[in-house]
Amino acid sequence: MPYQTIEVKKLTPRIGAEISGVDLSRPLGNQQFQEVHDALMENLVIFFRDQKLTHDQHKAFGNKFGELHIHPSSTHAPEGHPEILTIHADENSKHVAGEEWHSDVSCDPDPPMGSILYLTEIPPEGGDTLFASMYAAYDKLSPPIQRLVEGLTAIHDGEPVYRGRFGHRDARGKEFPRAEHPVVRTHPVTGKKALFVNRNFTTGIKGLSRLEGDALLEMLYRHCETPEFQCRFRWQPNSIAFWDNRSVQHHAMWDYFPQARHGYRVTIKGDRPFYRA
Repeated sequence: MPYQTIEVKKLTPRIGAEISGVDLSRPLGNQQFQEVHDALMENLVIFFRDQKLTHDQHKAFGNKFGELHIHPSSTHAPEGHPEILTIHADENSKHVAGEEWHSDVSCDPDPPMGSILYLTEIPPEGGDTLFASMYAAYDKLSPPIQRLVEGLTAIHDGEPVYRGRFGHRDARGKEFPRAEHPVVRTHPVTGKKALFVNRNFTTGIKGLSRLEGDALLEMLYRHCETPEFQCRFRWQPNSIAFWDNRSVQHHAMWDYFPQARHGYRVTIKGDRPFYRA
């Protein structure tokens, strides 16, 4: 695809591209916005280097793509910016955000369209993020397995993640989101089919026994994590990753303990997943 206002350098044939020639602290013109959007649709996750954003500029960039989402378990938003999720790990961390392969907040009835992560502090080594194409994951299933999973619905539950693993046990009376989504979803823009189950939030398959559902999900998880479906981003200070949450899973490598990693994320609201044959 030709671009006139930005430069797009692919990381792999299936997923990922670095974008240059744009300053995200400034408002995007109509053509540049469209080209950034098209680069995201084509490459599923796009990366920007050497960007310096205030919280307001970060939110303004996200708002170009839709209304911003407020995370169901956010307890560390910067003051006055509830739409921003602080991402931080250091020598005191017991867990870090994204250390399992996942799609962001897939437990929501209307999961996010995408997320924009801006890191300002990174460890000397490590801390990369891996991204995997769920288009490729679906396409590489054998036809019999495609036919099997296309008719199934998965259960996604935030309770075990937010209250259990991340310890929000003091949130008395708080209910975390739970939803049912098709195992294969149709992307609302590209029309492509993508697998939509992940280790973090998916807890079962509707209509299957626990034994059947667990076996099928484990096979799909391992398939989704195939290296050929992935790209890997090596962070530098003031880098940005923007991923399409409808077609991508990601995994944050926590290989840098006890070093610190710090930044901020805005997430864009999405719509209810659907499947169209």
